[in-house]
Amino acid sequence: MLLILLFLAVLLLTYSNGANDNFKGVATLWGSGTLAYRPALILATVATFAGSICSYFFAEELIKNFSGKGLVPDDIIQSVDFILAVALAAGVTVLLATRLGFPISTTHGLVGALVGAGLVAVGTAVNFAKLGTTFFLPLILGPILAVGVGSLVYVLFHRGRKAAGITEESCVCVGDVWVPVAAAPTSAFAALPTIQANVGTTAECQNLYQGTFIGLNFQPLINNLHYLSAASMSFARGLNDTPKLLGLLLVCKFFAMPVNVVILAVAMAIGGWLNAKKVADTMSKKISKLNHGQGFTANMVTSLLVIFASKLGLPVSTTHVSVGSIYGIGLVNGTANSKEIAKIGLSWLLTLPVAALLSAGFYFAIHALLR
Repeated sequence: MLLILLFLAVLLLTYSNGANDNFKGVATLWGSGTLAYRPALILATVATFAGSICSYFFAEELIKNFSGKGLVPDDIIQSVDFILAVALAAGVTVLLATRLGFPISTTHGLVGALVGAGLVAVGTAVNFAKLGTTFFLPLILGPILAVGVGSLVYVLFHRGRKAAGITEESCVCVGDVWVPVAAAPTSAFAALPTIQANVGTTAECQNLYQGTFIGLNFQPLINNLHYLSAASMSFARGLNDTPKLLGLLLVCKFFAMPVNVVILAVAMAIGGWLNAKKVADTMSKKISKLNHGQGFTANMVTSLLVIFASKLGLPVSTTHVSVGSIYGIGLVNGTANSKEIAKIGLSWLLTLPVAALLSAGFYFAIHALLR
C-alpha cells in the first residue's frame, strides 16, 4: 500500500514540477512578443519532454547528484515511509507555489522536505553544515550574480548593437477592416474597404531591429537565436529534473527504468500543459518587460551561469538564475518590477521551511498510522 501511495506521490511531484517549471525556458519568448503563449508552451513541452527522455542515458550519475546523500543518513533515505513523506511535502509545496503564480525551485522543495522528515526521523543527525554550504549559499548568490551579470551583458550587447549600426524601431499596427457605411445602408457602396489604424500598447506593438549583422538581417537572426536558447534551456531542465524525481520512483520497483522515465516525462509534460499559465504570466510579464534581443540575452546569461555553476559543483537553481537575469536587464531598461521581485524572493525563502514543516508532519502521521 505504501508503495502505491509513493508512486502516486511522485507523480504529483512530477506534475507540480512541470506546472511550475516547464514554461520558464520560454518565458522570454512570450514576454518579448516573439511567440504567442500557445506556440511558446508547445515549444517548452516538446523540448522538456525530449530532455526528460534523454535523461535515461545519464540517469545513474544524475540520481546520485540529487539523492540528498550526506544531508541525512543513507539508511533513512532508502526507507519507503521517509521517501513518501518527502515526495508528498515537495509536491504540495511546489503545487501551492504554482497556484499562487510563484516560480520556485523544485530542488529546494526537495531539500526542505528531506530536512523536515530527517529531523523527525534522526533528530540532530541531519547535516546542517552541508545544508548551509551546499544549498543556502547558492540560493543567495545565484540570483544576485545573475542580476549583476545580466545587467552587464545587456549593456555590452546594447552598445555593440548601436556600434554595428543596428537600430530599434517601434511599429504601428495597421489592418484592413471591412465595415459597412452607416450613412447609406442600402447603397451599392455599403461594404467598401476602409483602413483602420490604432496605436497599440507596449505589449501589443513590438520594437523591431533594422539592420544586418555579418550579412544577415538582424531581426530574423536574433529571433532564431532566441528560439534556440529557449529550446535549449527547456531541454536542459528536463534532462536535469527528471533524474532527481526518478530516484524517488525507483524505490517502488513497479517498472523498469526506461518505463519510469517515460511515465515521469508524460506527467511533467501534462503538468506544464495544464497548469503553467500563472507562473508563465509572472516570469514573462511581471518581472521586467523585454524585447527580442533582451529576451535572448536573459536566456544566454542564464544558460552560461548554470553551466558554469555546474562545472564548479554548485547546485544553483535555474529558476533563481533566470529570474535574476530577467530582473537585471529590467533594471537597465527601466522596466524592473521590484515589488514583484520582493514577492518572489519571499516565496524562495519560504520554500525550505514550508516543505520541511509539511514533510515533518507527513512523516509523523505515516508512522502514527503504521503503529
